[in-house]
Amino acid sequence: MTRHYSFFNLIREGLRGHSGWEPAWRDAEPKPAYDAVIIGGGGHGLATAYYLATQHGMTNIAILEKGWIGGGNAGRNTTIIRSNYLYDESAAIYEHALKLWEGLGRELNYNIMMSHRGVLNLAHDDHEARQLKRRVEANRLNGIDSEYLDAKQVKEFCPAISISQDVRYPVIGATLQRRGGVNRHDAVVWGYARAASAMGVDIVQNCEVTGIRVEAGSVTGVETTRGFIRTPKVASVAAGHSSVIARMVGLRLPIESHPLQALVSEPVKPVLNCVVMSNAVHAYCSQSDKGELVIGAGIDPYLSYTQRGGFDIIEHEIAALLELFPTFSRLRMMRQWGGIVDVCPDASPIISKTRVKGFYINGGWGTGGWKATPGSGHAFADLVANDEPNAIAAPFALERFVTGRLVAEHGAAAVAH
Repeated sequence: MTRHYSFFNLIREGLRGHSGWEPAWRDAEPKPAYDAVIIGGGGHGLATAYYLATQHGMTNIAILEKGWIGGGNAGRNTTIIRSNYLYDESAAIYEHALKLWEGLGRELNYNIMMSHRGVLNLAHDDHEARQLKRRVEANRLNGIDSEYLDAKQVKEFCPAISISQDVRYPVIGATLQRRGGVNRHDAVVWGYARAASAMGVDIVQNCEVTGIRVEAGSVTGVETTRGFIRTPKVASVAAGHSSVIARMVGLRLPIESHPLQALVSEPVKPVLNCVVMSNAVHAYCSQSDKGELVIGAGIDPYLSYTQRGGFDIIEHEIAALLELFPTFSRLRMMRQWGGIVDVCPDASPIISKTRVKGFYINGGWGTGGWKATPGSGHAFADLVANDEPNAIAAPFALERFVTGRLVAEHGAAAVAH
């Protein structure tokens, strides 16, 4: 009886427009002025606002989102969480993020459905195995959990995978980060939004930034579709469109924007107990709480702001997946989506102030932005509040493209994550 009662309650609320549900955050009207404005209402932007409020006491701030919060890349990713990157600089920020993920649900008092189910990065030949073992040792030196499994151990940890040696790319081993996993993207967005709003942060949806005013080399405000807003600090966290925002203050960023696609299968009973990633066959997969297989591959090769993507990428990633999991061959694809990712030449992000006083950039995360969300927001909030980067953010300043101190993470960035 309780199940039927709950079901009919949901139907009734849907027909009534959710009139009996309390909003989780204030859908604010923009004020004439703020101490800081954040462009972009995704995970990174909301996290930045939350940490500005909780860590730095800045609550007279606004998040401006041209659509609805979480409607961009935050809602168009596959939520893989890991920190097993190669270089010290990357390890620092992604491990910082993973540690924040581990306690974020409790901190926000919101169920983000964090699942530390483990992430496997597969090796298919001796060279790849050597590279992955090198990464394991680098991870351990940085205090990050990482281990190497042989093919038999991979099969024991992930029974659904095929370790047949009679294929083009046989699985000969894998790295495993047991603390890695997945979570729920909309729950993270809503949790941060609720917490930031409760502290006085204004979340302004359907408010597109059309220009940024600069006087005597300093930011003075933003032009929006809902009027001009005065502010001395503008923080851009507009994944996929960082270069568009930067051009408003005369900056050209060293990034390219590409579509990144993913898809889900029809739901099935639990069959995949971890996240599996393979560079060689170029696919990755996990299973959602609803039973769908969440499948992805690499970026589309062309530059574009379209969120459709190309069908050839879908064909390739499904073919690749079936080499690892032949038993998935009769599943049907249920839906596909694409997001726009900003990719830097060294596959690492930009967290930087700029030559325009009061204008800050957080972007260029490429295909690994979701896993960094809390760490990115925490480090960026430090930068915006103090006008100087902390030790974690400092290596990702724009100056590295002049000095040559790049953080080249193409290998550890994996398939698309």
